[in-house]
Amino acid sequence: MLREAIYHRPTNNFAYAYTKEELHLYLRTKKGDVDQIELIHGDPYHFEKKSGWQYEKSPMTCSGTDALFDYWFTSVKPPYRRLRYGFKLTDSQESIVYGEKGFLDEPTSEDMGFYFAFPFLNGIDVFTPPEWVKDTVWYQIFPERFGNGDPSLNPEGTVPWRSEEPKVDNFFGGDFEGIIQHLDYLVELGITGIYMTPIFKAYSNHKYDTIDYYEIDPQFGDKETFKKLVDTCHEKGIRVMLDAVFNHSGYYFPAFQDVLENGEDSIYQDWFHTREFPLQEEPHPNYDTFAFEKSMPKLNTENPEVKDYLLGVARYWVEEFDIDGWRLDVANEVDHQFWREFRSVVKSAKKDAYILGEIWHDSMPWLEGDQFDAVMNYPFTEASLNYFAKEKMNALEFSDELTKVLHMYPDNVNEVQFNLLGSHDTPRILTESKEDKDKVKQLFLFQLSFIGTPCIYYGDEIAMTGDHDPGCRKCMIWEEEDQDREMFTFVQKLIQLRKDIPVFGNHGDFRVLHADPEQNTLIYKKSNADTTLLFILNPTDSSRSIPIPEAYQDLKGTDVWSGDTLDLSNSTTLEPYQFQIIHY
Repeated sequence: MLREAIYHRPTNNFAYAYTKEELHLYLRTKKGDVDQIELIHGDPYHFEKKSGWQYEKSPMTCSGTDALFDYWFTSVKPPYRRLRYGFKLTDSQESIVYGEKGFLDEPTSEDMGFYFAFPFLNGIDVFTPPEWVKDTVWYQIFPERFGNGDPSLNPEGTVPWRSEEPKVDNFFGGDFEGIIQHLDYLVELGITGIYMTPIFKAYSNHKYDTIDYYEIDPQFGDKETFKKLVDTCHEKGIRVMLDAVFNHSGYYFPAFQDVLENGEDSIYQDWFHTREFPLQEEPHPNYDTFAFEKSMPKLNTENPEVKDYLLGVARYWVEEFDIDGWRLDVANEVDHQFWREFRSVVKSAKKDAYILGEIWHDSMPWLEGDQFDAVMNYPFTEASLNYFAKEKMNALEFSDELTKVLHMYPDNVNEVQFNLLGSHDTPRILTESKEDKDKVKQLFLFQLSFIGTPCIYYGDEIAMTGDHDPGCRKCMIWEEEDQDREMFTFVQKLIQLRKDIPVFGNHGDFRVLHADPEQNTLIYKKSNADTTLLFILNPTDSSRSIPIPEAYQDLKGTDVWSGDTLDLSNSTTLEPYQFQIIHY
């Protein structure tokens, strides 16, 4: 065995409390290097005079494999909520024991310090994201482009709906009333949560340059209309999540304008990260900003006054308007202490509010139970697009990436991870798929059957196109003759399956069973104690004969998509872009 590849740490995604009684433990080894692993575990205070520390052994299962590693998993319920543990690894040639101090040939009953420790399972430390998120299907709305319900609010220079292509600076007059008028459309689709990009007073059409965090942008309506929107959503079973930009303000934020005017004499100079005075914007700002965008000065969230202001914002919109969550823009550039206090404020206002961070990379430091509930799952997004849409990745490479995605975080984080395929920051999925709608259907099938909470970007369900920003921010198409209703019905049916069959969505384990790098076909299963679903996908433009895993050969099942009863033998033949979802 390659000892250098054997890895565990008694924290984060390798050892954590899944419930108040149950611990989840993971171990990583070199791919194909180990035949069997047993967990050696016992209470740290359970000793016998003659035989020393008392332990037992429990088998671990291989929970996934990627290009380099195997991952092994087991759960254990310590009777006294504390645990010492190690791992016994066996291959065809040797057996070794792995603990915090390294390796031994045999387990030791004398040196307790050799083993890993989970000192005590304290209930308050259990990561408990909101339960409702697990069964939510989100819909992202860019308010300026979703619906113009009250033309009297149109900003100066507003152009007629869909009269021209989206630009970085044009306005079409989208507003809250336009969203309210189309909520029944979302109910028909099966949506149970909407995430809106910023609604606060701002200069731009995207509103990520906030002027006043306590005021709604007048082009969207007033607070009374917003309250009506939230209340109507709740009546229809739809949660509401707002977008907060606490990393930076807008150029016309009054505090920043004061610094521009008064320089070092401004009472707000420490609200921002200024390097010298007077402030200059060209060729690069001499103050910190989002990227190098001069109109988005970075806020100093370590300043007590800034912190009080922003935490007041966080509480205000929850308490006054009963919103259900916050999506946090550029969350990785804000200090961790601010987010800890932010969580405390938000959860005290609404215990089951959802806190979602926008982070595009490994986010474990933010997902330890004291800051966010989840992050936007861009590793999932990238892998899915590269396999199904762009054909940059074969089935085996895709399977490897999924293993990494599912082992990056604890299971109770994965269950509420925000799984998106596109957004206001990315090209639309039909454009990414070179306008091949069969590829988009495969993407939707996978997204809506994966672990996590899925989000559909407005218009993708009716096959809208659009390249990078601003192309991906077109006006929503409301003329039914211009919508792809067949795509709408396809997505609607997937969402209904997710609701009708719990294991289809978040209430079952995910495991890839077959990933053929040559044929590029994929089989994965979703299963729990009661139900198994086998997903067989042919995301290629050729007919494929796909071998059925041995454990499922000669079994009778029902294709929940077509309703057909199937007797699977050694293989099944699927036409291009066809799939089967077999219910056993």
